[in-house]
Amino acid sequence: MSKRSSLALSPARFLFPALAVLALGGCQTTGLDDVTGALGGSSKPEAAATADARPEMAALRERYRAKPNDPNIVLEYGKALRETGQRAQAVAVFEQAVLAHPSNKTLLAGYGRALADNGNFEQAFDVLGRAHTPEDPDWRILSAQGAALDQLGRNEEAQQYYAAALKIVPDEPTVLSNLGLSYVLQNNLPKAEQVLGRAYQRDQNNARIRANLALVLGLQGRETEAEILVKADLPPDQAAAKVTALRQLLAKKQQQRAEK
Repeated sequence: MSKRSSLALSPARFLFPALAVLALGGCQTTGLDDVTGALGGSSKPEAAATADARPEMAALRERYRAKPNDPNIVLEYGKALRETGQRAQAVAVFEQAVLAHPSNKTLLAGYGRALADNGNFEQAFDVLGRAHTPEDPDWRILSAQGAALDQLGRNEEAQQYYAAALKIVPDEPTVLSNLGLSYVLQNNLPKAEQVLGRAYQRDQNNARIRANLALVLGLQGRETEAEILVKADLPPDQAAAKVTALRQLLAKKQQQRAEK
């Protein structure tokens, strides 16, 4: 186990939510389905309220109430709750289902993701570990476990999980993006740029990967390159918002370094 001081938690908790904002132009997300390390962040009450008003969400809720332990319904409803920012409710839904089906690995994976969304990173890591086996590893879960470890400041351990995932899916861009962020947290910016550059080469249309690479370029003083990358294929208003978010993030990161 990597031994790190409690101060190591601060950069992770600061960087990942901010990266989510940067990647999505102000709309935070924490879904592990995105497989990006961006696990923290605040809730989305406005989005949740809008989603709750949708007929399909209401119908899904009624289906769940009729069969609260049906794995397929739980998975669908839990995912919808997570996507609409109702994180605590998603945890409760999955928790009840896992009690009824303790060996259902798909439910365990959903529960682990919901826990991570809600900021319960230690518990999320443990639950995700029960969602697959060494004999049948799941690269998505390995990467999600790595992201949880990064949130806990255990970067070296996290990198081992990303490496295991990459043995299953070599050069998978979402795993490389997570790995690159892990190096950012260690202030190993040249290595982070190398890994995120590989991710970008394999998926240049992924806005989150572009944002992560832009962050690393900016942290190395190459702000012009970073801004060009952030603005790629965006309408002017969205591009301006992302550039502003990038500049704010870089300023805060530089302030963090100055205070150390």
